Amino acid sequence: MLFCGPGVDPALLQLARDLRWLTAQGVTVQRVGLAQEPQRFVGNPRVSALMHEFGDQALPAVLVNDSILAQGRYPSRQELIEALAPTTLTPSTLTPMPTGPSWLAQSTRFLFFTGKGGVGKTTIASASALQLAESGQRTLLVSTDPASNLDDVFAMRAESVPTPVPTVPALWIMNIDPVAAAAAYREKMVAPYRGLLPDAAVRGMEEQFSGACTVEIAAFNEFTALLADPALVARFDHILFDTAPTGHTLRLLSLPTAWSSFLTTSSNGASCLGPLAGLAEHQAQYQLTVAALADSAQTTVLLVSRAEVSALREAARAGGELAALGIAQQQLVVNGLLPEDVPTTDPTATAYISRQRNALAQLPSALQALPIATIPLVAHDLTGLAALRALVTPPHAPHADEAGASELADATAGFGSFDGLAEAVAADGRGVVMTMGKGGVGKTTVAA
Repeated sequence: MLFCGPGVDPALLQLARDLRWLTAQGVTVQRVGLAQEPQRFVGNPRVSALMHEFGDQALPAVLVNDSILAQGRYPSRQELIEALAPTTLTPSTLTPMPTGPSWLAQSTRFLFFTGKGGVGKTTIASASALQLAESGQRTLLVSTDPASNLDDVFAMRAESVPTPVPTVPALWIMNIDPVAAAAAYREKMVAPYRGLLPDAAVRGMEEQFSGACTVEIAAFNEFTALLADPALVARFDHILFDTAPTGHTLRLLSLPTAWSSFLTTSSNGASCLGPLAGLAEHQAQYQLTVAALADSAQTTVLLVSRAEVSALREAARAGGELAALGIAQQQLVVNGLLPEDVPTTDPTATAYISRQRNALAQLPSALQALPIATIPLVAHDLTGLAALRALVTPPHAPHADEAGASELADATAGFGSFDGLAEAVAADGRGVVMTMGKGGVGKTTVAA
């Protein structure tokens, strides 16, 4: 409860944002003005005592659960959260996911799922696609991730064209293979000159079309071809994009605007030799893509994150950069929340819940105004249609598996320690050490 004095403090602007956020999380907020409701100041014993002791210098006064949190100033959001937690504001008070993903209730035709590596983009995109398809809407799920694992999730091979999922009549999946796309793009650009130019010149052209830039441009052309193909788009009610980790996605989604502008202002777009050659022929395609991405009636970006400080910061950064590109229709999905009401005496689980709470308490301001949905941590594997259905069908109660913990201990009994690994690396003297693995497994942490 907030008791305010007769004046207006500029800090109220920030407090108003904080109170709106608290209200969205289910916290009851009341504001009482001295000029409008003086009787409530008199009727509250704590506020009345403050006023008698300090006069109007006691205002503003902020009470949480009938205890004074601050007097003569406005508290920060962090202070409010700490005062409310753990009894009132916890991860479980964030908007939970209903019987289906909440972002699908009024979904746009194009849905982009992006976020830090390992946060669960593919799983959430796949579950969303399945939900839409089983509600009778013709749905295409496309992966633009070079390390796509759609094949694993659906237990079938996703081709470079829409591939029907046999047991779900309204669902198709598709992989954009950037390496294959780059090879096709390179051949398209070089083939017309074979036999017309010396072999050495052709090899030089092939070399120019063999870099990472060519791979990115080729994948980009495949992506824009989907959005700009009216016949293909007309086949589906929804097209979902399971994108690469954030950095790749930002480049992918910024290229239509950048290149459309480049082609408008540059006289070299159609003639320069190298990966940018031939861009002009796709100019109309890029412009259609720009229009589709910027149209909030057509496109929504789902910023997927875990309840971790680094993942939420990256989601905020991505959301800000995408908004700057005109892609303003965004939602935040916090994946893998361990509910606080799960009974546990396990110190690791308790620490995990605490980390979640602290991360959400520091939710970047750029994310606070977005619609937020949460997906709980589940105890089952997330591959196959049955697992995807279970993800979007409550209840999701995790359960303790003592036998599983014992089996894990047995399976890792012969493994070495991290200290041992570090000592072995150091013993080899100077050299190159490469850390590799799937997104989100902790490569950067291990390397650091």
